Amino acid sequence: MRPFRRRRLTALAAVASVLVTAAPPAGASATRGPNRRTGYHRVGYFTQWGIYGRAFPVKKLDTSGAAARLTHVNYAFGNISEDGRCYVDGGPGEGDAWADYQRPVPAEESVDGVADAWGEPLNGNFGQLAKLKARHPDLRVLISLGGWSWSTYLSNAARTDASRKAFVASCIDLYLNGNLPVLDGGSGGPGAAAGVFDGVDLDWEWPNWPGEPGNVIRPEDRENFTALLAEFRRQLDAYGRQNRRHYALTAFLPANPATMDAGYEGRKIFRYLDFATVQGYDFHGSWDGVTNQQSALRVPAGAPDDPDFSAEVAVDGWIARGAPRGKLVLGIPYYGRGWTGVTGGGDGLFQPAAGPAPATFEAGSEDYRRLKLLVGNGFTVHRDLRAGHAWLFDGTTFWTYDDPAVVWQKTRYIRRAGLAGAMVWSLDGDDDNATLTRTISQGLATP
Repeated sequence: MRPFRRRRLTALAAVASVLVTAAPPAGASATRGPNRRTGYHRVGYFTQWGIYGRAFPVKKLDTSGAAARLTHVNYAFGNISEDGRCYVDGGPGEGDAWADYQRPVPAEESVDGVADAWGEPLNGNFGQLAKLKARHPDLRVLISLGGWSWSTYLSNAARTDASRKAFVASCIDLYLNGNLPVLDGGSGGPGAAAGVFDGVDLDWEWPNWPGEPGNVIRPEDRENFTALLAEFRRQLDAYGRQNRRHYALTAFLPANPATMDAGYEGRKIFRYLDFATVQGYDFHGSWDGVTNQQSALRVPAGAPDDPDFSAEVAVDGWIARGAPRGKLVLGIPYYGRGWTGVTGGGDGLFQPAAGPAPATFEAGSEDYRRLKLLVGNGFTVHRDLRAGHAWLFDGTTFWTYDDPAVVWQKTRYIRRAGLAGAMVWSLDGDDDNATLTRTISQGLATP
């Protein structure tokens, strides 16, 4: 199978060139009007912690052109207490209220160029998101609850009718009413964050399935997940009637068919969701002893695992379980997974490796904006256009990642498959020109 792959790549090299050329250039003008009319969702996760080492303030969503090309920004993440409540806490490991709404943002990082003063009710990321929405009135911002690290107690929150009612009410009060705890200096207070968030994204990883060690898991999580969505929908609709508007409810769903069956009631959950984003990445990584793809559109020929994961496997898995195509949004990574100490020669794919590749923040994981700089600097780009994935290899170190050509190919799949759009994790992985976000925007706008 390996020689066949190399011949295929040689034969399709021209096609790859066309795909790269078709992706919009960094300086392309905004396509906001056409994109809004297509109806595709373009969802980007903004990470609370990206303002630090990655130097990615909310302002970059504006200056890069990303905000004009997105329909939704999901703020990652909101925490859940052991007794099942949404809360903000600045304690170690519990949150970063400083980043959320206390930090005075300097003028050079501010969306409108105006610096925050110490102690204003709404500083930090929340204040900047409010300013971003003022510039981009069509943009919707959702609070994403849970994530890998903070799904610990979602099972507690979803366990009973009473716990679900209390949990949802606490989240609406904190994020939609904007009743933030008052911090040292005075930031926060009643209604401080009102109007920042337009709904809730539930990122429970995972109901009735192992996630981060220490997570509470119960067999009844499967039914309780549905009941929790129903309670969110009920309270969000009631809240919306007061304000004469619709508040969105979305969820992040897994790629693993076994996890789908263990934790979700298939068709039922979509009665309550505006749409769901589907994990399209982390199929493989340095936890495997052999190099592989982490986000291929289809399972590559010659893959060592059978069955294996792919974006198509994930999407088809949800459709087979009753999900409507028009409510599925495909996840696309703005980072790659890497191995080093790769032996076996060739193009490096499906070869033994010694361990995770060195990287900027986490061994074995690197942002697209840094991986793109490796091209031509000792690394060669390889592609499998049939499977829809790319990788970099220098003879020793291997990175699987999505570049503009792969992203463009995925937008064409989204259109052909009748899906609802694309989601990205996470926006701080893109370059300063929002090249990948521009590619998604153009790919979903172009007939």
